[in-house]
Amino acid sequence: MATSRVVRQRIWEKLAHVARPDTRFHLNFAEVIPDFDGAEAATAHIEALPAFQASRLAFVTPDNSLVELRRRMIAAGKPFVVSTYNIMRGFWLMAPGSVPAGHERYAAWLDGIEHFGTPVTLEEISRLGRFDFMATGASAVSIDGIRFGKGHGYFDLEWGMFTDIGLADDSTPVIAAVHDVQVVDEKLPASETDIVVDLIATPSRMIEVARHGRRPRGIKWDLITADRIAAIPPLKELARMRGIA
Repeated sequence: MATSRVVRQRIWEKLAHVARPDTRFHLNFAEVIPDFDGAEAATAHIEALPAFQASRLAFVTPDNSLVELRRRMIAAGKPFVVSTYNIMRGFWLMAPGSVPAGHERYAAWLDGIEHFGTPVTLEEISRLGRFDFMATGASAVSIDGIRFGKGHGYFDLEWGMFTDIGLADDSTPVIAAVHDVQVVDEKLPASETDIVVDLIATPSRMIEVARHGRRPRGIKWDLITADRIAAIPPLKELARMRGIA
């Protein structure tokens, strides 16, 4: 049975030929989920979804592969919440009208998000309403929707925090945007914290995943160290809310 580490390494070797290098991490896929050739076509598949068209609030990860999605959402005036790198500075809100015309692409990059966006706490996000969809990048994703990130589990944490406070639940569409080489054909087992995605957008197609079983809900506090809680402000906020720290 292929492990997530083996799958990542195999995919990273293929990804190097289609990835767009990051300005800081170049092609170090252990530190960045890169943009890729054809990301515009993958984004167009997402843009055509009813969930996108009707969205009043969404969550989009800061992955480079989602720059074009964030740009299009800014241009369309669709608000979204995005996490900072490794969630170290929490979450930011990109609200309609916050980006001057012509600056949408810069505002879609991580540095631009922190320039034009507004930092928001979990409590403040909860007052905005539920997420109509959540979009994430991935190092790899299996045909049955098992997503592998860089190996640090940040999206799992984000999902846990958001489901804990009612911003998302099992009915919330979760979309992974990846290159075709990042799709793993074999089916892979999910761990207790893995978030199975509903849709996989690639340059060539949109894959619908038939989900079996429910996604996890909330934070698995017994799996998280005190140091990690202290290092991630929203996690620390939620721990205080739940009387854990």
